[in-house]
Amino acid sequence: MNKDELKIFLERIKNEEISIDDGVEKIKKLEYDDLGYAKIDNHREIRNGYPEVIYCENKSNEHIKGIIENMLKTGNNILATRATRENYEYVKDIDSDIEYYEIPRLIVIKKKKINIIGGTVLIATGGTSDIKVAEEAAITLEIFGNKVERLYDVGVAGIHRLLSNKDKLNEANVIITVAGMEGALASVVGGLTDKPVIAVPTSVGYGASFNGLAALLAMLNSCASGVGVVNIDNGFGAGYLASTINRQIES
Repeated sequence: MNKDELKIFLERIKNEEISIDDGVEKIKKLEYDDLGYAKIDNHREIRNGYPEVIYCENKSNEHIKGIIENMLKTGNNILATRATRENYEYVKDIDSDIEYYEIPRLIVIKKKKINIIGGTVLIATGGTSDIKVAEEAAITLEIFGNKVERLYDVGVAGIHRLLSNKDKLNEANVIITVAGMEGALASVVGGLTDKPVIAVPTSVGYGASFNGLAALLAMLNSCASGVGVVNIDNGFGAGYLASTINRQIES
């Protein structure tokens, strides 16, 4: 649908030739932009509430640049995950608002005001080594309009560090726990609060942690009710899910 077609379409809605509900349904199904190497779903925000996010790993610099340039036409904020410093250096001149977050490897372009959702999402990590994944979740949440509270390095090796912050667990709408090793933090937090807990296993740990598999299995087998689990090192997925939950709580 080009601009002229869209103008006619909106005029038909205005004249009540098409109902608003039917119009919304049609807009939800508008075609994507086909770049040959990528099909950009510029109307995902209409369907899902959030625009498409770029996963940069294994993409060429040229493809990342082309996708960003296309998405900028929508006027939406842009989030690109798993981006290297090299990726950023290649695309940094596209827009003056572009930012790079080194630790979580995120490229962010803010083109419109972020409307803040009411509740807070708390992110707790087992150790400092888990911050890379936690920050991927945190910045995802922030660009989607959530207030984020960070509670880092409160793992079970020193459980008093977590217990002294129990008020923060109770005040949050949603809690994300990020931990490697044996992944016990999710079960402990799940047993202390009535809030939904999203567990993120990380690949942090010694040999028998199997790059996060041990933490993943421990979290999946948690005896604490109310704990859901995303994939290993998937901070973005945890942040996206937490934002969806938080938005439902506040609506």
